[in-house]
Amino acid sequence: MKKKFGDRKDGAILKNIHPMHIVMPLMYPNRCDNEAFISERIDLTNVIAYLEKKNASNPEYKYNLFQVMITAMLKTITLRPKMNRFIANQAMYQRNEVSAAFTVKKVFSDHGEEALAIIHSKGSDNINTVHDEIYRQVSFCRSDKLDDGMKSVNLVGKTPRPVFNLLGLLLRFLDRHGWVPTALIKGDPYYSSVVLTNLGSIKLHAGYHHLTNWGTTSVFCAIGEMKKRPFYDDDGNVTMKPSVDLGLTIDERLADGYYYSRTVRLLKKLLENPELLELPLDEEVDYE
Repeated sequence: MKKKFGDRKDGAILKNIHPMHIVMPLMYPNRCDNEAFISERIDLTNVIAYLEKKNASNPEYKYNLFQVMITAMLKTITLRPKMNRFIANQAMYQRNEVSAAFTVKKVFSDHGEEALAIIHSKGSDNINTVHDEIYRQVSFCRSDKLDDGMKSVNLVGKTPRPVFNLLGLLLRFLDRHGWVPTALIKGDPYYSSVVLTNLGSIKLHAGYHHLTNWGTTSVFCAIGEMKKRPFYDDDGNVTMKPSVDLGLTIDERLADGYYYSRTVRLLKKLLENPELLELPLDEEVDYE
């Protein structure tokens, strides 16, 4: 796509949009002042059966719920492109790619270090290619090597305090205009389409997680602990089913409530019918 005046290196400026979406960033310029929180409970009956089938051949790196979640989020954002927009410097942009970021705990202990991982997807990807890329990145993160994001964090963290304060002012200015050097933000999760946190892996419930004014991420997804919970049918009968709770925090300036409702409906459809994740990310599915 040819770059035009006003574009950033990570997104194309949107001008032919509803006036409300032009006015809103002027009235409410900070992302953290425009958070909307959505909670959703997902029936995992089909996911569990799907994962058992995928892992029947005992792959070296087993398929798991987190990989399903990442793929479902990537497909949802691919098919619902307004979710891949961001607002910076009081203007709205369409991101150039669909990406998902998450943190990898190297060792599950109080002193275990963390590393950053980002999946840069293509429309032709599916759960199998995402699974393989996650395996590659998790293996790298749990090695002794530092990813680009942590190298940048370590470099900034060692800066003397007076210089650090000035550097912070400079970086926030560059961030607002999309001018932060790529080398500094290459591994920064807050420059991705969505950040996911697998709270269930550390025995926590899903809940609200804030967005940040730094970077461009407009969607945050918290994944809770998998456990049996009650589900009610139309007659009030209850059945205990394996489930997971999700907490989605979004920038409400990107679209209207109807668009978000259909987006959540698509995400839920993908998670409750995980075989759809075998399709390319850009292949449409029926979720009405």
